[in-house]
Amino acid sequence: MSQLRREQARFWRDSDTGGLELLRARYITHAFTRHTHDTFAIGVVEAGGERFAYRGAEHVAPAGSIILINPGEPHTGQATTADGWAYRMLYPAPELLAAVAELAGQPGQRRIPFFAAPVVHDPAVAHLLRVLHLALEQPTPALERQTRLLAALGALIARHADDPPAPRPAAGADHAVNLARDYLETHYTENVLLHDLAQVAGLSPYHLVRVFRRATGLPPHAYLLQARVARAKTLLARGWPPVQVAHATGFA
Repeated sequence: MSQLRREQARFWRDSDTGGLELLRARYITHAFTRHTHDTFAIGVVEAGGERFAYRGAEHVAPAGSIILINPGEPHTGQATTADGWAYRMLYPAPELLAAVAELAGQPGQRRIPFFAAPVVHDPAVAHLLRVLHLALEQPTPALERQTRLLAALGALIARHADDPPAPRPAAGADHAVNLARDYLETHYTENVLLHDLAQVAGLSPYHLVRVFRRATGLPPHAYLLQARVARAKTLLARGWPPVQVAHATGFA
């Protein structure tokens, strides 16, 4: 397989921007199953195209477009053609975008931005995001990295952020789902059984799976995996050896 046809991925954190997580990747046959991030997922497609399910619809992000995924929103990801896709992704924390929004013209209103459109076509902002990503991958001065970060995210928010959707009315099953989520996030190292989880939530197993997926976008087993991944990322960032992390988070 030639260099252009090989799947590649590099993931890293940038200390000059508060530990911002970044990814540069080319995927061909790899596909992401439904998952969520506790951060935003913001990226620029450099080649090919990505298809993903998000907020009840299928979306296609061709080369040059910007991908915008809000925190906690389940989504998938796969190539649109046999040639795959290449992209550069940033994963800023909600608090970072709220701070940038405040600096960009909303003083005293530190609200977390919301992006209604998961794919936007804006060459100017796409260029700012790509140049930022390149700067964070190279040994550029900290001042330049931080300046480019504020410029790119500020422009993105100013041109594409929307008002968040109104919160849905509380449903009777919300308390049960919250109990189940808390249990999974506390017992993520264990081999959790659906029967036990249903007892914690006070619902039948069938009812719990149905309302849990409706509330979170994920079935309980996928939510448990997300909890393990989140804890593993935290421990890896602290310098723990991967083998020790695997044992501490239930992966081994």
